[in-house]
Amino acid sequence: MEILVQVLGPIEVRDTEGRAVAAGSRRRRELLGRLVAAGGRAVPLAVLVDDLWEDPPPTAAGTIRTFVAELRRALEPDRPPRTRSHVIETVGTGYALRVPREHVDAHRFEDTLRTMRDRPGDQVARALGEALSWWQGEPYADLDASSWLIPERARLAELHRQAVELRARAVLDLGRGAPLVPELEALAAAHPWREHAWVLLSHALYQAGRQVDALASLRAARARLLDRFGLESVDGLDHLERDILRHAAHLTPAPRDEDRLRLLTRTEATGTYTRLRSMSTVARAAAVTGGTNLVLAQEQRAAAAAEAERTGDPGLTARVIAAYDVPTVWTRADDPARSEALVATARRTLHRLGPGAPPALRARLLATIGLEHRGTRDHWAAEAATEAEQLARDLHDPQALVLALNARFVQSFQHPGRTGERDVIAGELIDLSTRHDLPMFEILGHLIKIQVCAARGDTGTAQRHVVAAERLATAHETPIVHVLTAAFRAMQPAERPNDPAEAAHAYRTVATDLAGAGMPGVEAGMFPLALLSLRMRHRRPAPTDPALDWGPYRPWVQPLLDLAHGNLAAARQAAAALPTPPADHLYDALWAVSAHTAILLQDEPLAARAHDALSPLRDEIAGGTTAMITFGPVNAILSALDQHLGRHLDQHLDQHLGRHRGRR
Repeated sequence: MEILVQVLGPIEVRDTEGRAVAAGSRRRRELLGRLVAAGGRAVPLAVLVDDLWEDPPPTAAGTIRTFVAELRRALEPDRPPRTRSHVIETVGTGYALRVPREHVDAHRFEDTLRTMRDRPGDQVARALGEALSWWQGEPYADLDASSWLIPERARLAELHRQAVELRARAVLDLGRGAPLVPELEALAAAHPWREHAWVLLSHALYQAGRQVDALASLRAARARLLDRFGLESVDGLDHLERDILRHAAHLTPAPRDEDRLRLLTRTEATGTYTRLRSMSTVARAAAVTGGTNLVLAQEQRAAAAAEAERTGDPGLTARVIAAYDVPTVWTRADDPARSEALVATARRTLHRLGPGAPPALRARLLATIGLEHRGTRDHWAAEAATEAEQLARDLHDPQALVLALNARFVQSFQHPGRTGERDVIAGELIDLSTRHDLPMFEILGHLIKIQVCAARGDTGTAQRHVVAAERLATAHETPIVHVLTAAFRAMQPAERPNDPAEAAHAYRTVATDLAGAGMPGVEAGMFPLALLSLRMRHRRPAPTDPALDWGPYRPWVQPLLDLAHGNLAAARQAAAALPTPPADHLYDALWAVSAHTAILLQDEPLAARAHDALSPLRDEIAGGTTAMITFGPVNAILSALDQHLGRHLDQHLDQHLGRHRGRR
């Protein structure tokens, strides 16, 4: 059993699925905390005795050995007697905690802070925002102050303050400082000697539109520093005051895309065409940044298209729809109803334009239909993508062509076994985009290549495309790309059979990033499915934590959940009702789940269906197309199904021969 240790608050121990592990009495927890504070270094027995008692009793050394033995049993319940502990190791006369740093919240916090010091602002804001959420109170809150604990608490508290300030600076540099005012007021009041805290607070007040309060805060800080600490002047305070008085541009970064979107929706002075097309254009720019911008961009795009159609002008409607040419790398829509409404608008607009529609406009509308009506087996959507591609090629229009190729990519999932086709599409997207300066679609090409390589198990090539995608994403300020590449990296420990805990932790981090990425079509149910993939590959039952939201994947997982609860009849009933997986990125992953179900239930018809469905994907990785999760090689799943079906065939043959011999 792998464990996670939390000391940023009361000391708690959990397994990798979040279940509490009883660490025992306060004394045992203090010993565990002391080993955590050592950061993996061995602590001699004599030091432990001095640290745990002000006046050690004669039995102190023996008591510590007893505590260690009890902790080992609690933290490693499956360890055979008299075998070496892998969690608390004996080193000389002392002991060392051998828990990976990423499994201890204090160590993970310290490492995150160190890593983020030289990263771009959006990454800093996101990563440190998450890291600060790990704090549940004063470190080691359930322990009394002692000689070892007082300096350790002080050290962690200083790291916490540094993280608050570093995150605040990143958020201010992004122009989003107004909500930080209460937090920074508390920081400055609690630590009045930290001049940087006053600088951050005053900057946040300025971004909140409170210039007078910002100046008053600076002057109050200067007076306090002089009165209490004898500091005549602090450069940071003086520079910020001068910048506020002259309204320096750098104090308030340019309006974000989401702000421009809201402004456009409120503007009535501009003409209808200009306003609606601008809404789509700005939405396009906002969407690639992800998060709330992506959600807002999709809403504004849909609103602009609907309003354009209400004008009764199909040409206007077509141009408003065509102005939003944002790449799509996933086959589940974030909002299916909104996507279908847009498809319906595009199809009606094509009909109203008739055969005389400008070919470039027709190509873009057809590509929009192919992109938005994804994850289905509707032939007309694939035909729309094909026609859009042909029109774009005839026109020698690279912008229309990359959009059409993107539509062909999402429609390629209508049939399994199209990895080679997607590889070709990705190559052409990268080539076209490089020659015609279309960076968003160049990124798309690399992301598709990552999916292709992950499906083929070619990690080395995939990693080169990860580097290329991240380089472009940093240069063109598209942080959403880093969320997707981080998900690919989480696959690496998942593919190592002996490290499920590291993989589970990596997937938890990805789930946190996805939760704020504005992509519910990707996020919904993905984390539980990733945990299931780990459990299946280690021959363990499905995770049954009621807090897990399986999203759209519950029907395929339900039989395994019933089995985990010991309800065989319900499992068989759920398996009998299993639908065919949608034509999307999770097709092979869900069939891998169904194959596992068929073998556990000895369900021959389901095993045969799974075998037929997965056969076109031989030599690939089940789930690899997602570039997020892996259920292992398809060949291995097919082999297991072959063995299962072969056993049943032998049983049927034996029964048939037995009946034949009986008649003789």
